[in-house]
Parts: sequence; C-alpha cells; structure tokens
Amino acid sequence: MNPVEERRLDLLELKCRRPVEHLLAGEYRSVFKGRGIEFEDVRPYAPGDDVRSMDWKVTARTGVPHVKRYVEEREQIFHLMVDLSASTLSDAEKLKRRTVAEFCGLLTLSALSNNDRVGLIMFTDRVELVVPASKGRQQGMRILDALSGYEPKGSGTRIDVALDTFGHLARKRSVGFVISDFLAENYEQELSVAGFRHDVIAVNLHEAIELETPKSGMVRIRDAETGDLNIVDFQAAQSESRLAKIRELALECGVDLINLQAGEDCVAALSEFFKSRQRMAADETGG
Repeated sequence: MNPVEERRLDLLELKCRRPVEHLLAGEYRSVFKGRGIEFEDVRPYAPGDDVRSMDWKVTARTGVPHVKRYVEEREQIFHLMVDLSASTLSDAEKLKRRTVAEFCGLLTLSALSNNDRVGLIMFTDRVELVVPASKGRQQGMRILDALSGYEPKGSGTRIDVALDTFGHLARKRSVGFVISDFLAENYEQELSVAGFRHDVIAVNLHEAIELETPKSGMVRIRDAETGDLNIVDFQAAQSESRLAKIRELALECGVDLINLQAGEDCVAALSEFFKSRQRMAADETGG
C-alpha cells in the first residue's frame, strides 16, 4: 500500500472511529443483540437439572446420565453487500463513494467494537470481492480499505447475485445490509427470501436531485452502466417516484429501509435508524 492509500485509509478510520466510540456504540448494542441459545457441550446430570435437557445418546453410551449445556448466543454476524455499479458511483466528485465508505465504515467499526463478526460482498453485474466475516482490527482495516479504494471491473447491477452469495455465506441467521441505488431488475424474490431467513436492511443510496420536482418534461439521459442515450419523460415519472417504489418493495419483502442521501451526515442517519429500531422493539413489547 502506497503512502497516499495509507493516508486515505487512516483518515477514513479516524472519521468513523470517534463517533462509534462516543455515540453509536451504545445504540448499536441495544439494537443488535444476540438471539436465543446455542449448544455448547454436555455434562453429568446433577440433582435439580431439567430432565428435558437430558442427552439420551451420551447417557446410553456412557451409562451415566448427562445433560446438554447451552449458552446464550450473543455474537452477531454482519454482511455488507455494497453496490459498485457505474450508476452508484457515477458522480464526478465521488460523493456517493465517500458516503458509502463512511456509512459502511461506521457499521463495521460498531460491530467489531461489540466483538461481532463482519464480512463484505462487493458487487456490480458480478461478485467483485468477498471478505469473509471475521473479527478484529485487521478485519476492520481490510474492509475499510476495500470500501475506499477497490476499483470494480463490471459496470452493471445484479443485486440478485449479491443476495445469492450472502445466502451461501450466511449459514446461520445474520444481519445483512444491502447498499445500492437499486437501479436493477429481477432481484425481488432473492430479497424476499433473504428477508425471511435473516435480518436484512436495504440502504437506498440516492442524490438530492431525486427529491426535487422536475422542471422539464422530456430529457435526454445517458445510462451510466450501458452508455445508452435515453429520453425520459420526467413529468410522467412524477406519479410513481423511485423512492416510493423502493419503500413499497421493502415492505413487501419484509426488510427495513434506510434512505441515504449522498453527502448526508452518516452518523445522524445511522443513529436515527438505531433509534427507530429501538422504538419498534418497545412497541412490540409494549414498553
């Protein structure tokens, strides 16, 4: 790694680590808690043990009553699925790339500070890079480096391919963040399956211009992914905005949604998401 890359990586870590340590860590822990219990080992039966926890196979093999011992499952596994397609990274100022890097960096360091495992799947019209889920500072730096500096080979968008890869990697229930502009097709089924099996959050990356009322009708636009020149009727498109369609899709697929604007304060956006999760949990428990 050359000095320029090291400097870039150090700045990203510094920018993300301070808010994690002083603001986000507590909110993160209250939202993403380990769920359930998992088997650890067996031990000899002792008076007062619940007979429902008897391990009859070990008991029969040894001739001594044994019970199964369980521990609370606290560790979480996170997978970040990051869209590097041309449409996602099309702005000349690279504001989208910096926003994605900071947002995912905050998530990564928050998870690692809680001793959770984090993995990374970068994709375009193919899977570009996979960093298997792991712990530790070295893992964090590996992910931050990829977020800020990896150059994709593809230009299109295949969200379904990223979700398939996530499904193969996540053998147990995991948390998956899909960070994309969602300018893609034919991924709804994979998103629905992932939302059923795992805790999935769609992070819709958009630009401020998408929230503005179009001032003209027919406009020529060049597709960043294919290079094709298309004519778009903005006035007709107003009746069915892209943001509304993504919100409806998230509801149908059973996934949470974060609308992340390029250049937005990522700390505030993530903190608001954590707080909304806390409110939902309180409503469900009646607290």
